[in-house]
Amino acid sequence: MRVARTIQEAREALAAPTASVGLVPTMGALHRGHLALLEAARAECEVVVASVFVNPAQFGDGEDLARYPRDEDRDLRMLEEADTDVAFMPEAAELYPPGFETWVDVAGAGEGLEAAARPGHFRGVATVCLKLFNIVRPDRAYYGQKDAQQIAVIAQLVRDLNLELELRVVPTVRDEDGLALSSRNAYLSAEERAAAVALPRALAAGAEAHRAGGDPAAAACAVLAAESRLAADYVEVARWNGTDVLAAAVRAGSTRLIDNVVLQGKHA
Repeated sequence: MRVARTIQEAREALAAPTASVGLVPTMGALHRGHLALLEAARAECEVVVASVFVNPAQFGDGEDLARYPRDEDRDLRMLEEADTDVAFMPEAAELYPPGFETWVDVAGAGEGLEAAARPGHFRGVATVCLKLFNIVRPDRAYYGQKDAQQIAVIAQLVRDLNLELELRVVPTVRDEDGLALSSRNAYLSAEERAAAVALPRALAAGAEAHRAGGDPAAAACAVLAAESRLAADYVEVARWNGTDVLAAAVRAGSTRLIDNVVLQGKHA
């Protein structure tokens, strides 16, 4: 595996002609969910590139940029074991050098829900993803279903700017109790972790209500209301790319968790 710290090194690592390149963008603190993305990329692409970059542009004031989990040595071991070809691990100044003032704002999919809860978040996501696409030039990019609105934002970015790549969406990877894997799960205390499983249970109840012709958001809210240790930011049905998704965000202590379930259509 080749480790690239600069844009030039990444381009040199990918200079040889290949049949296909798959990109798995990550912020590190890798887990089984990331491994599922890497496995999907390995199955479809000759060259697999993983970016590891805690993107400061997608964190707002008072968010967890400084304490976001980081373990470069562990990430490198996991990428090596997953048969990754190139690990692109730039510093923030490499992607946002002095004088950087160009940003990508995605309307439509980039409005409401997470965008309302985290102003500026999707501007940072869209900008860094476009930069990664331009640097790596992948044929396919791989994302997890857990970040459904992010996928919708990136799909709109690809469509509206005529980017020549395909998005691949991999189903959410969950622990045995149903909680979606997330790097932020490491923040949870034992009590908060026990409470957090109400989130996937609420979404499952919402999906069942939808199948029965009921109100999925109301059913999910009823489950969350019974767990006093969680505070809901939102529980809503959204339509992204022709897919109906029940999406929710909750807080367990100081930790914010998001999750969703597809109600109708394919994975976003």
